[in-house]
Amino acid sequence: MEVLDIARWQFGITTVYHFLMVPLTIGLSLLVAGMQTAWHRTGNPKYLAMTKFWGKLMLINFAMGVVTGIVQEFQFGMSWSEYSRFVGDVFGSLLAIEGLVAFFVESTFLGLWIFGWSRLPKRVHLACIWAASLATVASAYFILSANSWMQHPVGAILGPNGRPQLRSIGDLLTNSTVLAAFPHTMFGALAVAAALLVGVSVWHLARRAGTDTPVWRASVKLGGWVGVVAFAGVALTGDLQSKLMFEQQPMKMAAAEALCHTEKPAGFSIFAIGDVTRPDCENVKSITVPALLSFLANSDLDSEVKGVEDLVKIYKAKYGENYPDDPRMGSFAGKPIEYVPNLPVTYWGFRLMIGFGALAALASAAALWLTRKGRMPNGRWFVWAALGGIATPFLANSFGWIFTEMGRQPFVVVPNPSGVDGVWMYTAQAVSAISSTEALISLISLTTLYGVLAAVEFFLIRRYAMAGVAGVMPPKPEEPDEDEKKSEDVLAFAY
Repeated sequence: MEVLDIARWQFGITTVYHFLMVPLTIGLSLLVAGMQTAWHRTGNPKYLAMTKFWGKLMLINFAMGVVTGIVQEFQFGMSWSEYSRFVGDVFGSLLAIEGLVAFFVESTFLGLWIFGWSRLPKRVHLACIWAASLATVASAYFILSANSWMQHPVGAILGPNGRPQLRSIGDLLTNSTVLAAFPHTMFGALAVAAALLVGVSVWHLARRAGTDTPVWRASVKLGGWVGVVAFAGVALTGDLQSKLMFEQQPMKMAAAEALCHTEKPAGFSIFAIGDVTRPDCENVKSITVPALLSFLANSDLDSEVKGVEDLVKIYKAKYGENYPDDPRMGSFAGKPIEYVPNLPVTYWGFRLMIGFGALAALASAAALWLTRKGRMPNGRWFVWAALGGIATPFLANSFGWIFTEMGRQPFVVVPNPSGVDGVWMYTAQAVSAISSTEALISLISLTTLYGVLAAVEFFLIRRYAMAGVAGVMPPKPEEPDEDEKKSEDVLAFAY
């Protein structure tokens, strides 16, 4: 197996796993801040219990996200050193701001929030969780700005050393790509947190959790409404993002639709039957909504949308037919460039992203309807459906990420079609000069480590989710086993 293939598998595994932590932390931090605000304004103890219960799950996830994020840095240095050199002058500014400003503020105020219960004035303590939450959101913005620069380079020129040089940090932070991707990601993060609220709360309600019932009903209601609103936001911002992609990365969207031939008007493919691996789409039959793709691409039902075959001709004319005949390209030197991304991955990844997102919204709406006015369905199917629903927005986020990253191949830094001459990089140029054996050892080591971290994350989340409100609220004096319970709670320091 080529080093490039191994490095891409490693990047996919580490990034997708890390991205499971990120949206849950973002979504939960905002919801927990809202819960504490409700407690501060009303004094209702159920909001305090919600803050502490969901806050503890947020802390576990935050810690695991930091660990997996640090490990991810190693794989960039190990497998993608050429890429790191190429983007370093641009990425350095964004990652420095993210680390020194956003992550520093986030960690500091999260620490104050953890240890500040009963030590800080209530308003100051409430300000701490809001500061940590907003810093989490800011951190996401800076990371997305860096990723968006790879999708659409701006604010830089190609320097004499053959690497991009930063010219405007403002252009990076106001890149049209990040302005579309940021709200889309935020709504996706809220959908993830909402599904967790609904799933865990329904499970506790089914166990007839006694005096804690108001806590779980309020959590289901909050999760349900947030889930429905988040899906509407994801759909609207997704439409904006897709219009930009048709302009900035037309090949990605043509692959996402398995649109092999230019059409006017173009229909939106709902489901394809046949072999979508062939770029000529021979024998592919697709169920389409007439003219919808033209509208999604250009807000015009009669507009033309270019297909894969015509785009390949354009790409070859602009960027060449063969890779540079450079020894540093390894086995790819001088070979023809494949400008069409993996069609099955992009086509089905796009549909699975939308499908799982819609399922998450449907589950949220169903939970709201079935638990209205104090009702609670008796069937176990409801509990299993709610628990299964926790996974759906995670899957939607993961398939969306895979589609975004795989769809831009063969570029790791995609050329800007409207300018910034020469600032692009083929993925084949980005890998480190290491052997396949070294790359394979790195892949196996990091995958094993991430497997262990996944087991630890699942164990901790499951344990504290099942413990319920009793696991986070101060034990009552009359309980005989108070000391024993405190000693078993490894996160008791937090409250």
